[in-house]
Amino acid sequence: MTYLILGCGYTGQRVALRLLTRGAHVWATATSEAGLSRLAALGAHPLFLDVCRPAPLSLPDGPLAVLHSVPVVQNGDRPVDPTPELLRAIGRKPQRLVYLSTTGVYGVVREVNENTPVHATSERLKLRIAAEQAVAASGASWMVLRPAAIYGPWRGVHQAMREGRFTLAEGPPRFTSRIHVEDLAALAEAALASEAAGAWPVADEFPCSSDEVAEFCATLLGLPPPPRVPLTEQSETRRANRRVDGRAACDLLGVRLTYPTYREGIRAALAEEAA
Repeated sequence: MTYLILGCGYTGQRVALRLLTRGAHVWATATSEAGLSRLAALGAHPLFLDVCRPAPLSLPDGPLAVLHSVPVVQNGDRPVDPTPELLRAIGRKPQRLVYLSTTGVYGVVREVNENTPVHATSERLKLRIAAEQAVAASGASWMVLRPAAIYGPWRGVHQAMREGRFTLAEGPPRFTSRIHVEDLAALAEAALASEAAGAWPVADEFPCSSDEVAEFCATLLGLPPPPRVPLTEQSETRRANRRVDGRAACDLLGVRLTYPTYREGIRAALAEEAA
């Protein structure tokens, strides 16, 4: 089996490392020379990919499993879902296709599990749902994972607080869910090897308020509490007030989370950064 990772960035590189460690042949795309160099250093076969104008990819013959990790992109003054063009660029039907979407597709709903319907609240999220539908209609064995906020080394609340760009919304605490990048990579690897289908939310086992996570990071890093701003001044993703139950996907794929709560995950992220 050859593996292709479309959009081998923060999460994709973790998946690539897992596959490479067990001797798999991994091809991965990047949009810059620096990205291609990073992929080559990992041991993957790097491929340049312009996600707005993807050219046909030169891939080896034989069975192919694809992890699609390219989000909706900005093309000029409008957001665009590149999924149909990306699937055409592959040149043939993959044996297995896994797409990393987002829990944002659930909209303003407060409680999310595997039975929650999607409800897009913006053009970008409507395009995410269209991408999921294109994956499902590809003719390949497929699965969609919808991760909550992804964090890990150099990414997440702790990093944003260190950089002075993290804020909390005024008013009552708002709940969020998250998943450590290594746990998401484990789920993606398992999904590539599985025959399971459908779209599944994935998150850790402890949804909590942003206030709680910020307080933990402030204590751990010796930082002041973040400032509070009106909700309208926060990004669309930060305005959500959502608890995500991702246990069904873990059970289906046989994955036990290494970081079931942000406490273990943030400490591990800081340790990896220090190393």
